[in-house]
Amino acid sequence: MTVQTLYTAATGMQALETKLDVIANNMANINTTGFKKDRANFEDVFYRQYRLPGAQDADGTRTATGVEVGLGTRVSSTQSDFRQGAFETTNNPFDLAIEGRGFFQVQNPDGNPFYTRAGNFNVNSEGNIVLGSATNGKLLEPNINIPDNATGVIISADGTVQYSTADSTTLSTAGQIQIATFVNPDGLLKLGDNLYQETDASGTPTTGNPSDPGFGNIRQGYLEASNVEPVNELIDLITTQRAFELNSQVVQAGDQIMQIAANLRRLG
Repeated sequence: MTVQTLYTAATGMQALETKLDVIANNMANINTTGFKKDRANFEDVFYRQYRLPGAQDADGTRTATGVEVGLGTRVSSTQSDFRQGAFETTNNPFDLAIEGRGFFQVQNPDGNPFYTRAGNFNVNSEGNIVLGSATNGKLLEPNINIPDNATGVIISADGTVQYSTADSTTLSTAGQIQIATFVNPDGLLKLGDNLYQETDASGTPTTGNPSDPGFGNIRQGYLEASNVEPVNELIDLITTQRAFELNSQVVQAGDQIMQIAANLRRLG
């Protein structure tokens, strides 16, 4: 029994270490554009059954409860919180934020789409709108090109991209931004670089124009900040640290009891 105590408490320490890693990643990404914080979910593991509930006693009666001892815990999943982050004003015409549901679509080198909530866009040397730096950015999908003679770019809430020129005050349309939604965004694969990838768990994307029913709006000149709440993370950090210490004390107590039992056997 005492040996099992060591293993059970160790599972708690291991699970809490994973939770600590999740908290550390949340804290590290407080200033990451479009970042969505994660949460570690725990579940209990197997139980050792000494007597099953409802077992028949010697006098023929049924027990109301059984005797069962749990064997610890483990991390069942890490779950993302996709609640809206705060809007930061930048006044950059290529900084975009989605207000509501949806992800921007960008194209990776092999032509398959990635998805992101980060809207720090730019234009490359060919005038195409790209995510991130103009040299290494990933193309916005569908591709939208801004001509060299454009003097101003206006992106409306419904994703229509228009531009003006020095020769004409009439706005010309460069293209239409589309965004994607998923039945289960928690099932998206996180790739880093603020990017997500479709998986069987997320389901296939549903694409549409911003402001359509079920899709968010585009806000030009804004970026969506990380939705990490520092105060809540610090509270979670403290409780996780204390829980880890308590499990380590259980390990120490179990070890001391084993030493006492071993000494008694030697004395006997």
